[in-house]
Amino acid sequence: MAPHPELEKLLSRRRFLELSSTGIGAAALATLMQDDLLAQAPLSPGGLPGLPHFAPKAKRVIYLFQGGAPSQHDLWEHKPGLEKLRGTELPDSVRQGQRLTPMTASQSGFPIVPSMFKFAQHGQSGKWVSELMPHTAKIVDDLCFIRTMHTEAINHDPGVTFLQTGAQLAGRPSIGSWLAYGLGSMNRDLPTFVAMVSNRGGNPIYDRLWGSGFLPSEYQGVKFLSTGDPVLYLSNPPGVDRDTRRRFLDDLGALNQLDLADSGDPETGTRISQYEMAYRMQASVPELTDLSDEPDSVFERYGPDSRKPGTFAANCLLARRLAERDVRFIQLYHRGWDMHDRLPPRIKVQAKDVDQPQAALVQELKERGMLDDTLVVWGGEFGRTIFCQGRLTDETYGRDHHPRAFTIWMTGGGVKPGMTYGETDDFAFNIVRDPVHVHDFHATMLHLLGIDHTKLTYQYQGRNFRLTDVHGKIVDGILA
Repeated sequence: MAPHPELEKLLSRRRFLELSSTGIGAAALATLMQDDLLAQAPLSPGGLPGLPHFAPKAKRVIYLFQGGAPSQHDLWEHKPGLEKLRGTELPDSVRQGQRLTPMTASQSGFPIVPSMFKFAQHGQSGKWVSELMPHTAKIVDDLCFIRTMHTEAINHDPGVTFLQTGAQLAGRPSIGSWLAYGLGSMNRDLPTFVAMVSNRGGNPIYDRLWGSGFLPSEYQGVKFLSTGDPVLYLSNPPGVDRDTRRRFLDDLGALNQLDLADSGDPETGTRISQYEMAYRMQASVPELTDLSDEPDSVFERYGPDSRKPGTFAANCLLARRLAERDVRFIQLYHRGWDMHDRLPPRIKVQAKDVDQPQAALVQELKERGMLDDTLVVWGGEFGRTIFCQGRLTDETYGRDHHPRAFTIWMTGGGVKPGMTYGETDDFAFNIVRDPVHVHDFHATMLHLLGIDHTKLTYQYQGRNFRLTDVHGKIVDGILA
């Protein structure tokens, strides 16, 4: 049976592009015009009018999130005076009734356990770094260590969710989604926001962590996979070539446009743009993930694991390639830092995973002239206790969750290099100077990207929401 003449007319390619100024014809024109916009104003395509609010120091972010909470005591916080207190009870005056997890609440005591790893000073800044991080130690003069991060969350899921979305409960937009919404894209052929998860086991990392929450779904992150297609459904099905897919998308776009005109549902418009992005990614993503053009010296620099898809090292190399192509927000998750027991042998493996590639990433960005406008962040959801969880022996120990004070580092993108911000007490347990809350961290990150965190809002269910909720102050002391 032949299609109805009017339907045939509607679905013709010409008619598809002749739809009204509020229709897909305008969208197609906007897509063509975007090429010119990208060339003329690389910070402005998409996003909200008036953003950035002021001149940004950074235009992209690479967030190296360490899931499971790295032990600051064994990596960055050198407290040599604790060695003589090994095995003694943590004073109540220091613990001050801190909340405990069920894993240590029933312990009869809280013996102090200084790190068994050696620390040494590095660089002109003289920063103390553990022997576990020899490659990162070489770049300390580029890094800004914040020792006084703190959070209300004491368990992993709310802790990770808080760092990634500004709220402990699921459902809020992730940082990358806020930036995609506020600042828009800098590359029309790749997603604005990309997430990658290393394949070492550990606490779960949920897709909602790069979700858009109540923002339109076009702002959610795109997860890159380590096996098969880098992005789901990137390849055409058997029997479908690229020209056929193009014709299919044209016809599907016309039908979706009819639905959009009828319902006014913005998610229908999002579907149209996402189908078009998927089509463009068929060419851009394979080129991005094909590492055959990288010289052997690059793989040697990032370490042997950089040739293995799905490792932190391989993802760091991809992060550099994504940054070169002006992807706005690049999120790496590396799991496995949750060490309640047998910490010494386990942290050796974990540190080896990340040390060389993260140092190589920072060095490459600097050498390529990209570190000045790329903000790199390293850290987990909270820290680890100075007291031992479980039995303390000469060979091993464990550490429980510690939200009251922990360490992250940042570099590039307007951050002051070669410095340490904040101070903890002699036990690295409490903050004595310059605390930095999660909301302060987010406010500062947005500031570096040219955003006033109090003005980047979205109305949902009658309320204006923002990444920093009703809190957050800029940490001026780390700004270059």
